[in-house]
Amino acid sequence: MSWRGISLVTGWQTTASLCFYTIFAATAFVRDTFGVSRAVTGLTVTAVMVGYTLLLFGTGAAADAFGERPLMVYGLLALAGGTALVGLAPTFPMLLLALIAVGLAYAAAMPATNRAAVVVAPEGREALAMNVKQVGVTVGSAIAALLVTRIAATRFGWQAGFLVAAGVAVVVAGVTAWRYEGKPGGGNLSFPDVRGLLDDPSYRGLVVSGLFLGAAVFTTTGYVVLHVTESVGAAAGVAGGVLATVQLTGSAGRLVGGEIADRLPGRPERGPAIVLTVQAALAAVGFLAVVAADSQAVSWAAFAFLGLFILGFPGVYYATMTALVDDDEVGAATAGGQTAINLGGLSAPPLFGLVVDATGYDTGWTLTAGLAAIAAVVVWVMILRE
Repeated sequence: MSWRGISLVTGWQTTASLCFYTIFAATAFVRDTFGVSRAVTGLTVTAVMVGYTLLLFGTGAAADAFGERPLMVYGLLALAGGTALVGLAPTFPMLLLALIAVGLAYAAAMPATNRAAVVVAPEGREALAMNVKQVGVTVGSAIAALLVTRIAATRFGWQAGFLVAAGVAVVVAGVTAWRYEGKPGGGNLSFPDVRGLLDDPSYRGLVVSGLFLGAAVFTTTGYVVLHVTESVGAAAGVAGGVLATVQLTGSAGRLVGGEIADRLPGRPERGPAIVLTVQAALAAVGFLAVVAADSQAVSWAAFAFLGLFILGFPGVYYATMTALVDDDEVGAATAGGQTAINLGGLSAPPLFGLVVDATGYDTGWTLTAGLAAIAAVVVWVMILRE
């Protein structure tokens, strides 16, 4: 197939990420509306990540067995329903339950679209195709940031942004059912052979690095708005613009990273792994730049630099992964890798909130820089040296 197929898959990913990441842009409004602490606000990220993580192996197995198309159509419809429930939640506990539902539905995204990217990619351009598809994550997130913060300033309130996102998802699910054919699966639904995948030391290294990178990336997206409004003292609209900038520079990082990875010589996984190592190391530098920033403009620039790398890594992460495994194991391998990322996302945001409540943002971002640096070392030692 061709780049038209990649465009369709990228559009689907953009819409799914619009629904999923809307809560990350709404953290400041959630805290004000329900009167909760920073650490409790971090539970919104934990809730959506719990649902996301619980179904990953199931959706990975389903993608390999039945193909990616059913997951893309029905998964997006389920995501629309969960997102609408978030917008209608009257209490904080109900909000958390709705966010778990959003996470459950979003679990279909990575196994399905990673398989789809492999199916539709032009030959020899797999890494770039994977990164183009992954741009849908950051573009969707950027749209979510602008949507929520702008609608919050109107009489409709921030919850209306979730209802708008849900409506868009219903439309895109219909377009996907009409236009995307996909590739049939093997027809045999079974639990993924995770133990067999983990026998490969390179895959183990990728999973371990995903744990640390997941902690860093979800902490970043979960706390940018709060940091900019509380530590920098900017308005919520400005904070939304900063988060959108982080997502957009992350898109650039994915595209550039994919292009470089495809051009590096050696084994198929070598190029993406090299780019992944560099991105993780420079992400650590970006977190320290956020700590050093002493004004609104400098802070905005520091977060833009950080976005290039901490949000630029998933494309080359998955390109490395799909190069390490057979085509009929892409769904299972994705489930394992994404689970590691999600476990980092489950644990880190509330802990970051506790650190910030106790000692301030500077300590929290410095510790997060250490996580990114560890990830760079793991990829270098366990994948590239192997």
